Amino acid sequence: MKELLEYVVKALVDNPDNVKIEEVAGEKTVIYELRVGEGDLGKVIGKEGRMAKAIRTILTAASMKKGKRAQLEIIE
Repeated sequence: MKELLEYVVKALVDNPDNVKIEEVAGEKTVIYELRVGEGDLGKVIGKEGRMAKAIRTILTAASMKKGKRAQLEIIE
């Protein structure tokens, strides 16, 4: 899951080296905290949040396949 998220986000940003993803595991839910370099936040969120919503949809679909729930938090 983390690798999938990392692959998608690194393809979007200008500075893929600055992408950092932390995984916080709970009982049924896994929370992914995403941090990107300065200036790349807008590219990850997208116009009216469409890109962030699309990334969350992919993450949710992949996590349901494994029988878990996943959330994405984009941190400045």
